[in-house]
Amino acid sequence: MISVLVVDDSALVRKLIVTALAEATDIEVVATARDGIEAIEKVDQLAPDVVTLDIEMPRLDGLGALAEIRERHPRLPVIMFSTLTERGAAATLEALSRGASDYVTKPSNAGSVAEGLHSVRDQLVPRIRALAGMRRLAPAPRAPRPRPATTVRRGPGGPAEALLIGCSTGGPDALATLLAQLPADLGVPVLVVQHMPPVFTTMLAQRLDRISPLTVREAVSGDVPHAGEVLIAPGDWHLRVETVAGSKRVSLDQGPQENFCRPAVDVLFRSAAAVLGGRCVAAVLTGMGQDGLEGARLLAEAGAPIFVQDEDTAVVWGMPGAVAMAGLADEVVPLGELPARLVRSLRRTTVA
Repeated sequence: MISVLVVDDSALVRKLIVTALAEATDIEVVATARDGIEAIEKVDQLAPDVVTLDIEMPRLDGLGALAEIRERHPRLPVIMFSTLTERGAAATLEALSRGASDYVTKPSNAGSVAEGLHSVRDQLVPRIRALAGMRRLAPAPRAPRPRPATTVRRGPGGPAEALLIGCSTGGPDALATLLAQLPADLGVPVLVVQHMPPVFTTMLAQRLDRISPLTVREAVSGDVPHAGEVLIAPGDWHLRVETVAGSKRVSLDQGPQENFCRPAVDVLFRSAAAVLGGRCVAAVLTGMGQDGLEGARLLAEAGAPIFVQDEDTAVVWGMPGAVAMAGLADEVVPLGELPARLVRSLRRTTVA
């Protein structure tokens, strides 16, 4: 049974979360707290497996509580509970940079209680299960995981024309680490799909632009990607590569969700495989689920090198693990070493 501490200053929101989680037979809410001070006390007393933490609270807010929890319990998964506003997005990204494991968004005031319950349950339950599972595995010593052998044949290609990145849970922090270390003269554009809602991707692009030598912004449909530029898929829009009048461009659309996601990594990877073939390099970073797996298969078949973040540095090894275990990864790399490996691969003269 996974034990959860729910922290929110709103009695209504606490009840909503408790009710939503009650439907999961493997999850138990062991206590609730109304502010950050009470949350810290109950974490120390009850040692829950996961904490859901509101951001705006009296006495001690979520950011203050997070800092104290991280100091005392560095491995405890903490899921921030945020509003779909610019202020909420900024605070959530700050929390993620300070060590929060993931976040979910509060239901809007519109709609029924049933819709709110459905939204909370669908967001929270898989995250709680994934993060609790990672925590339970983490303390046990592990032998180094053998690198999966690549099972696809690498075909002929040409100079790399783009770097593709897909990520989800833990992605904002991983992107910050990666993009901060890529050189300004990278020589190719970078296209990113991070599972995030609208507003959040706007704030994420602004935050990453401040720390990266590259120019980072949200993609706009019709953009011609330029070397040294990072285009991030906007929340709720798929990002694709296409050819228009002989020029490579990106397009945005609100087609059906894939892997329960929009934007989806598979959409970007699939379009890049069709347009660029092996003339690109792909990286799959930390994230739940297996979005990117089928797109990675097409990229591998086209001859594109594929790198995945290793299990020890990923918040959740779902997405990168799926690619690695399918034998599609050329290398499984710790996050800190990934920028140098990507640069080396991008600067090859042909696809190996």
